[in-house]
Amino acid sequence: MSTLYTRRTVLRGMSLLSLGLLAGCDDSSKLSFKYGKDLSDKIMGRTFKLKDAQGETKMLTSYRGLMPMVFFGFTQCPAVCPTTLARAAQAKKLMGRDGEKLQVIFITLDPERDTPQMLDAYVKSFDPSFEALHGSLEETAETAKEFGVFFEKIPSGSSYTLSHTATSFVFDSRGNLRLGLSASLTAQECADDLLTVMEVC
Repeated sequence: MSTLYTRRTVLRGMSLLSLGLLAGCDDSSKLSFKYGKDLSDKIMGRTFKLKDAQGETKMLTSYRGLMPMVFFGFTQCPAVCPTTLARAAQAKKLMGRDGEKLQVIFITLDPERDTPQMLDAYVKSFDPSFEALHGSLEETAETAKEFGVFFEKIPSGSSYTLSHTATSFVFDSRGNLRLGLSASLTAQECADDLLTVMEVC
């Protein structure tokens, strides 16, 4: 962990010196990730408008200065969703103080059953800083499409479950999409790639 932190610090220092200590990010920078998928050339998720548990409208720009990690799911998800949120909480800890910049955003694909209060309690059981967003059925479908996220209802007895894309989408602090993390990665692998995002911004 200390090695990763030192590497990030040194690279940031060199970058600042080369730029004459000018602040800002190079939006065109191509990053080299060890485990996740580089999404720097994709334009996704920039215009969503959803609500948090307090009913406040949130957009990507609401998280400027942080490193948003967006994941789609639902509270009754049996495995992938809780595993992914638990992994995100662990990765945040592995990042040390840099983890304070990571903002996990859980977007429900099941607004019919996931109430704002239920969503808030669900995500905060993994980490108090995590946020959950919701919208109408139409807003949910539109946001999922904007991210290229697939989801569909699967009948299950008298109810249903959902099949959905399990990728976590990571933006830098300027709102540029950078990284896609698959559900198969470990918390340490995620932390390594998240620190790489922080090297550029």
